[in-house]
Formats: sequence, C-alpha cells, structure tokens
Amino acid sequence: MARALIGALEQIEAIGVVPVVVLDDARSAPALGEALIAGGLPCAEITFRTDAAQAAIEQLGQDPRLLVGAGTVLTPSQAEHAVAAGARFIVSPGFDADVVRRCRELEVPVLPGIATATDAMAALREGIDVVKLFPAGALGGLPMLKALAAPFPTLRFVPTGGVTQAQLADYARHPAVVAVGGSWIAPRELLAEGRVEEITRRASEAVATVAEARDRERAPA
Repeated sequence: MARALIGALEQIEAIGVVPVVVLDDARSAPALGEALIAGGLPCAEITFRTDAAQAAIEQLGQDPRLLVGAGTVLTPSQAEHAVAAGARFIVSPGFDADVVRRCRELEVPVLPGIATATDAMAALREGIDVVKLFPAGALGGLPMLKALAAPFPTLRFVPTGGVTQAQLADYARHPAVVAVGGSWIAPRELLAEGRVEEITRRASEAVATVAEARDRERAPA
C-alpha cells in the first residue's frame, strides 16, 4: 500500500472522530476549517450532497493543517472529481466495487459503507479492512457493530449516521473502531448562522471524549 494511503488512515485513527459536513455555500469553508483546527480536530468529510462540495474541498485542501475527505461519493467519476479537488480520502454510503477499484487506482484510501455481513464480505474480497458502518444508529448502533466485528476480526469500522456526542465514548472504546463519524459537530444550521465558536466547542468536546475513552480502554484492570 502506498505511503499516502497509510498516512491518511493513520491520521483518521489518531484523531478518532471525523466531522461529516454538508456545506451549502463554499464560502463557509475557510471559517469551518479554522473552527475545527481551533478545536483540535483538523479533519473533515465534506459530503457530495450539494453543488458547493467540490469547491469547498478545493479551499480546505489548500490548508496543510487539515485532513480533508469527500463523503457521499456514489460513482467513480465523483471520486475522480473529489481527488482532483484535493480530497485525501473517500467515503461512500454503501459498497460499490467500481468506486473502490477507482480509488485504488487513484491511490486514495476509501471507506465504503456497509450495513450487512454480505457487505462486509464484499469489502474484504476487495482488500478493504476499514469500512464505514452506515447508518449506524438505524442499524442498531454499538450492538450491531459488535455483531459484525465478531465474525470479521480483521475488519475495522468508522460508525457514522445517527451517532451523537452522548454515544461517542462507547463507540470509541470498542477496539474495532478506528474513528467515529458525526454530523453533530458542524451541522448545517451552525454553518448557516456563522456560529463557528460553537463548532469549535463541539470539536474540542469530541476530541476530549475520544481521548478519555481510549485512555480508559487501555488502562490496566
């Protein structure tokens, strides 16, 4: 695996939480980036749900302090556009072998979404060992993650979708969890209202929660 791929995944794991962001206006991107950095969370998954996504990734990707990825990537073409814009990792809501293979060709890590054991087996067949569990909340949350982790011990997860700050610690403590994706850190309404201080507060709180949860998990009994 190329060094760039390892680096991005290692950074995601080190940070432990990935803000999932829907940007309606790319002009909000610089303020978002600064707010996340100020909160000690220099990472963002910008979803391809709006026309502003590509331009936002281009802006955020120019900041060497930030790890910027593209989410809700549904096609190989979208993956190409995201990487050209500066995305350093790709996230899909479901498993699509064509997207996975194109990302491999582009030498960018991809986190395909899975929801079933069948999806997990498909991911493993493609050489993927880190996946997005989506939508984690609707699937049953941590019990579902544990159920999938048991028969697939080499698979690791980024649970996303319906996750809240209150659930973050429980997810972060599970040894199969690389990081947790969440939209509560920088939701649309805060960005629209320009409430960047609240985004910084939520980012800081999330980082502290993950650090404490991991420390407790590693502490000797």
